[in-house]
Amino acid sequence: MRTVIEVAEAVRRGEQKAMEVLDECLDAIDKGNERLNAFVHLDVDQARAAADAVDAAVARGDDPGPFAGVPFGVKDLEDCAGMPTSRGSLLYKGRGPVAADSVHVARLRAAGAVPVGKTAAPEFGATCFTDTKAWGTTRNPWNTARTPGGSSGGSAAAVAAGLVPFCTASDGGGSTRIPAAFAGLVGLKPSYGRIPHPSLAPSLTSVFGALTTTVADCARHLDVTAGPHDIDKVSLPPAGVVYEQIIETLEVAGLRAAYSSHLGYAVVDPEVDDVAHGAAQELIDAAGLEVVDRDIAFTDALRVWLTAGTADLWTDLEPGMFPERAQEFTGIVRVGLERSQDVTVPQFARRLRWRESLETEMAQLYEDIDVLLTPTTAVPAFEAEGPLPTLIAGQEVAPGMCVPYTMLGNLCWNPAISVPAGLSADGLPIGLQIMGRRHADDVVLRLARIFEQTRPWPRHAPAQGA
Repeated sequence: MRTVIEVAEAVRRGEQKAMEVLDECLDAIDKGNERLNAFVHLDVDQARAAADAVDAAVARGDDPGPFAGVPFGVKDLEDCAGMPTSRGSLLYKGRGPVAADSVHVARLRAAGAVPVGKTAAPEFGATCFTDTKAWGTTRNPWNTARTPGGSSGGSAAAVAAGLVPFCTASDGGGSTRIPAAFAGLVGLKPSYGRIPHPSLAPSLTSVFGALTTTVADCARHLDVTAGPHDIDKVSLPPAGVVYEQIIETLEVAGLRAAYSSHLGYAVVDPEVDDVAHGAAQELIDAAGLEVVDRDIAFTDALRVWLTAGTADLWTDLEPGMFPERAQEFTGIVRVGLERSQDVTVPQFARRLRWRESLETEMAQLYEDIDVLLTPTTAVPAFEAEGPLPTLIAGQEVAPGMCVPYTMLGNLCWNPAISVPAGLSADGLPIGLQIMGRRHADDVVLRLARIFEQTRPWPRHAPAQGA
């Protein structure tokens, strides 16, 4: 499967028709989706109509846009007009199509992209593997016994298998970066507010993004989808840069970087640490970064995130869903709701204080550094059906400690990207996370591009070809 940019430029130049590209992807989906369960809904008619419109624009001499004719999947937590949004839940499965796109999807359509269907996600995006009562188990094309991660698991499986050039993702605690790490992809969580999303309050989950196979594709996605919108009261003003250009030109030599595999609370598989640390050192050398030797010890971000994230979960529910239909929820969601339903206002206020302490610690860290490097996850991809690992490096750990690094950026609104760092002894991808100060999306993208040039990675799982 070619990159987003390769497809779009071929279509814009008239070298290939959007309909031909779509047929290639539909054929790949037909051959590969059954074993992966990446797509949970397809709309071939809508996709053909969109591809036909792109071809008609090219025939008229018009430019369909920077995503001209590029087929993509939409994560099933996000609205795509004419398709249903099940949120990975029996409680929403079976409803009719939604009437309007999210701002994110609307901007991709306006740029010429062609939505083909919805990709699987765990119920309400609540965990880091994709297995639901509504749709079953989604599998990793690198090893179908393993998970592609979550919550953007279906999107990761589809892109890593070469079914489509990219898919949308979202990230409330690592849901773009964790699948990127497990499936050998590029996954950016932009600064909070960079891509607009309506929210009841400044929260964790309203961070849209994409899963791609190259940094340039990721940068083009951000160029197309970023920018303010009145529907989002915290959306950021234009960044004033073209990300696709700046990933090749931004001067980063001399920026201060620190690597940590523990952050003061995390436990990591030694193999993952070795691969990620080696990748971090290669990036430091290639980019000319200055190493800051500093002990990094945060308040436990996993604990803070688990309490804050449950509050977001309640916003997905409609009256009469809980506890009335409790048995229809997956176990992880049901337990989260049961444990949080009686939290008092004073208790919730104390949890907000924990988050405030973490934000202060992050601000203090970035007085001394510009870039924080960590593994993306503490383990390689685990069993597709779960459960969450509770034994890491011989230590018993709490569920969720397999992904202790990513939620730090959500809680503090920092941009962070996962890039493929290498493979485990079992041939499973391992990710390196590059986290910048708030709003420095250009820096993390530039560093990701430098690493990509220094150590190119396989763009797809081996069974799918390159």
